Amino acid sequence: MSLPDCRSPGKQSSPRLVFPCLQSCSVVQLNIGGHVFTTSLSTLRKYPDSLLASMFNSGQQTKLPTDAKGRYFIDRNGTHFGAILQFLRTQRLPTENILEVYQEALHYDIKSLVKQLQDSAQVFGETVGRQQFIARVPNYQENLEVLVRVARAEAIAARHSAVIVCVIRTEEDLDRCGNAVSNLEDQEVVRFGPWKAPPTAIDLLDCIKIDVEARGYKVRYEPHSSDRGFLFKTNDDFLYKLIFTWW
Repeated sequence: MSLPDCRSPGKQSSPRLVFPCLQSCSVVQLNIGGHVFTTSLSTLRKYPDSLLASMFNSGQQTKLPTDAKGRYFIDRNGTHFGAILQFLRTQRLPTENILEVYQEALHYDIKSLVKQLQDSAQVFGETVGRQQFIARVPNYQENLEVLVRVARAEAIAARHSAVIVCVIRTEEDLDRCGNAVSNLEDQEVVRFGPWKAPPTAIDLLDCIKIDVEARGYKVRYEPHSSDRGFLFKTNDDFLYKLIFTWW
């Protein structure tokens, strides 16, 4: 289904349906991943250089799919699209779920909103602080994948599964960590580090928790306690246990 046709009613375009002029039918219904919104073409075109405006640009006659009720369908999670519309209508910035709205602003290429959200404490802290730290931890994303895979493998017929993580802050800690891991016999251990940045091992564990929970998992961490009763709990120790809760 194409956007409404602005040609005069006297000019037939059979067999394509002719709609009234855009100015008289500016109300648009959207279905974004199952979330329904009603807005106007002028709102969607607020920023002409945005992806959202180009999707509803009559000059390009961009064709969008429609759902069973004729609403324009965008195959994307629409949970936070309401905040996008609020900004387009009123210029008001969101006060919650700011990181999620920021990702939507990037997707729809709404540069004004992107710039203002980049100046917010939440986005600034995430992009300049946490993400820059993670980038300094070797193989962080790969190890995160291993961590989740091991946890899922241990989840069979269990409410919880635990994965042992070795967090190495500096190069000097490598040997000591190796000795600690050797006491674990056949248990699989996922290693993170070393890194050259101020954050501590607890800071890294918080990053892991944030990224794992962003995937929908429920997880917590604690110092690892061996079967021999030896508890690793000082700043010089390396072994922690990430506990996944499945139900």
